[in-house]
Amino acid sequence: MESNLDAGIYQQRRARLAAAMRSGVAIVPTAPERARNRDSHYPYRFDSYFYYLTGFREPEAVLVVVAGAEPKSILFCRDKDIEREIWDGFRYGAEAARTAFGFDEAHSIQQMDVLMPDFIADRGALYCHLGADSSWDARVTGWLNQVRGRARSGVAAPSEIKDVHVPLDEMRLIKAPEELALMRRAAAITAGAHRRAMRAARPGGTEYEIEAELLHEFRWHGSQAPAYAPIVAAGERACVLHYVQNDGVLTDGDLLLIDAGCELDGYAADITRTFPVNGRFSGPQREIYDLVLAAQSAAIAAVKPGNRWDAPHRAAVETLAQGMIDLKLLAGSVAEVLETESYRKFYMHRTGHWLGLDVHDAGDYKREGEWRLLAPGMVLTVEPGCYIRPGAGVPERFAGIGVRIEDDVAVTDTGAEVLTRDAPKRPADIESWMRSRNA
Repeated sequence: MESNLDAGIYQQRRARLAAAMRSGVAIVPTAPERARNRDSHYPYRFDSYFYYLTGFREPEAVLVVVAGAEPKSILFCRDKDIEREIWDGFRYGAEAARTAFGFDEAHSIQQMDVLMPDFIADRGALYCHLGADSSWDARVTGWLNQVRGRARSGVAAPSEIKDVHVPLDEMRLIKAPEELALMRRAAAITAGAHRRAMRAARPGGTEYEIEAELLHEFRWHGSQAPAYAPIVAAGERACVLHYVQNDGVLTDGDLLLIDAGCELDGYAADITRTFPVNGRFSGPQREIYDLVLAAQSAAIAAVKPGNRWDAPHRAAVETLAQGMIDLKLLAGSVAEVLETESYRKFYMHRTGHWLGLDVHDAGDYKREGEWRLLAPGMVLTVEPGCYIRPGAGVPERFAGIGVRIEDDVAVTDTGAEVLTRDAPKRPADIESWMRSRNA
């Protein structure tokens, strides 16, 4: 299966990587297939870095990018095999892959150990990523040792090993227009799934039934998979940040927190909505919800070019701190709550993360010890929350309420674009949408 993006886009990315390296050679493998049990495998998902540079979705593939005066890109991939295609489906093979994806060369993956030492010989630097897979590390070391063994014949091994993810992280951090278009579509599909879930939720139902509604909507609209394991958490279970069992019962009077997003052509969406199972917020639920919504609004307003990465988080935390004091969840001044971080009893995570080919996408948050500045093309989540576990000193009317509201936000030239705006989040809109479920 080919990428929905033009092959020229991937060629441009490989050229940019070669230019960033200046000299040397980069090796970027895709992800291996993983056995689930016995002879059954997990659904295959390519490595994001490899896919970003190739658009190639088959397993058992490796990209080589040679930098310098005459840069070139080489793909190693599986052989064309009609017999295996009967069982597993279509394979490109080296020659067809070279043509379809715009590589300068393509070879059988079976030839990689034979040819790779020649590609890295006499290159000043080797760009790769070590430490994630010991078998891959050993293979790269073996190629280097083969080249070192030729030293008496005048062949030199790379004198430096550099992390290829460093230049790629910077490239991936700024989304191109075609990437933003895919992310808008992923966001639209995910927003539709959340709307569907709101209409499906009823007292007496189960969390897994709602999860099924989400997954149905994702696949129905062309998403290949969920971008991560969905969180469908009712009542006190919403106070467990990474709850994924999704096997509880929806009780009348509970809030239901759903954190779920689809993946479309590799790109992730990530939305959280919290709403009442019976369709109407109680008084205490509405107070906490309004506080979190105000914190999110303040955070989104801080997403603009030139602001530091932590500006949305600081805006959210300041709003939450004041609200927690007003609701008697915390005592003291806002300054004291922020200095002591006592708000972390009810809000213990950051307000967002980068989003793209990975849910927690590539890119540093600080540079040289300083929070990096937001720039057009960056995409981040904005997801404040408030999680009130029952316990000493917790007002009874708020005990067990967990609320998170999350949207995907792209930095524009003048401010921010909320990609996931089609998922209802104003209380009146949620209640109105849920009333329509009986129509």
